[in-house]
Amino acid sequence: MNLLTKTAILVFTIIAFAPLGVSAQNLPAEAPYFSVEYPPSNQPGELVFGVKYTVWIPPSVDRLRGVIVHQHGCGVGACQGGETAAYDLHWQSLAQKHHCALVGPTYKQPEGADCGLWCDARNGSDARFRQALDDLAIQSGHPELSTVPWALWGHSGGGVWVGTMLILHPDRVAAVWLRSGTPRMVAEANSKLPSMEYPTAALPVPVMCNLGDEEGVTVTDGRFSGVWPKNEDFYRSVRGAGGLIGVAVEPNCSHQCGNSRYLAIPWFDACLAQRLPDQQGQPLKAMDESKAWLADLLSAETFAGADYSGDKKTSVWLPNERVARVYRQYVTDANVLDDTAPPSPSTVTLRGNELTWTATADFESGIQGFNILRDGKVVAKVPAEPRRGIGRNLFQVNSYHDTPAQPLVEKRYEIPSSEFSAGAMFSVQTINSVGLVSEPTAASK
Repeated sequence: MNLLTKTAILVFTIIAFAPLGVSAQNLPAEAPYFSVEYPPSNQPGELVFGVKYTVWIPPSVDRLRGVIVHQHGCGVGACQGGETAAYDLHWQSLAQKHHCALVGPTYKQPEGADCGLWCDARNGSDARFRQALDDLAIQSGHPELSTVPWALWGHSGGGVWVGTMLILHPDRVAAVWLRSGTPRMVAEANSKLPSMEYPTAALPVPVMCNLGDEEGVTVTDGRFSGVWPKNEDFYRSVRGAGGLIGVAVEPNCSHQCGNSRYLAIPWFDACLAQRLPDQQGQPLKAMDESKAWLADLLSAETFAGADYSGDKKTSVWLPNERVARVYRQYVTDANVLDDTAPPSPSTVTLRGNELTWTATADFESGIQGFNILRDGKVVAKVPAEPRRGIGRNLFQVNSYHDTPAQPLVEKRYEIPSSEFSAGAMFSVQTINSVGLVSEPTAASK
């Protein structure tokens, strides 16, 4: 089958929301964060919405190897939820590991507006994104930001955007994660631009279609029931042509992002480890197919590629054995395990009776919170009472959109007078999302 099959863009009219609410906050703007903002344009072919791009640059990285983009979905709530994407400690740990920048775009889409005017990247958002990378390259002092490869994650309409960016720029894209949104294989009546062809050059790019089972798999009516048929069509066409694509369905989940990050981050980790070039300007490397694992569609059972007896053109593709193990857990109950302790806080400072610290997220399971210790005994937790978000309880409460809910929680604790004394030794432990704790880091004064 020739995959140069006509495709069109699924234009989402979904107005996604953040169940925790979204409050305005002055987010950090100094290094290692940089941002650029552009007004809406009334020129033909240009982006009709204003947009802001925020980037986090790993402080210890001299030269970037790639850009990880975390793209929100359609609607005012999704746009607001996307404001914190670059501030996510867990996604930053992935970016840090691979010397990548982490970019969070935020479109200024008015209530009720057609988000196809940005999530179809041909409507000006492709050009604006590339302009932003050029401007952020100058602002951050990292000129390579303009040219390094992209790893693209998108939710809902953001999935449409990252899917179209793959079609437009297959040689620039290292890997693509499509959460509940993907280019369709059947033309939509409201498509405003000609249908697109999925290029042969995109077939070697790893792609994962990810959705909740209540989006048409187990719940076949209602608002989101059409998501699975569109994903299935896209997956079968790409995989049938030999594309490196998989499907991961999250149990007991609908359009919210749920626990998807616990599979997405190790999946990107495997893909970036194989694909990022060693030297700037070199092409992306090919995935090593000898390491791939396969599964039947909608099955939790996985096999090494050499041991798979089914039809590979209808199989779920996974990059390696480690990801296959996480995949089995994720599609079974979304409870991805972690048996290793998180990194200890890197810096703990005591000024007066105020403790502050820095911390790197546990790569496998993120951060649930922190223990405050006095003379080796736990005397408090931060946060004292966890706020419930989407998926697991996290220090940065996870929103509907897989971004930290506002206001961002500070890594800070004010020691009560009853616990404070000049001779006491205070320290901090990190707790990951499965409850394991790090070694404590003592406070310096």
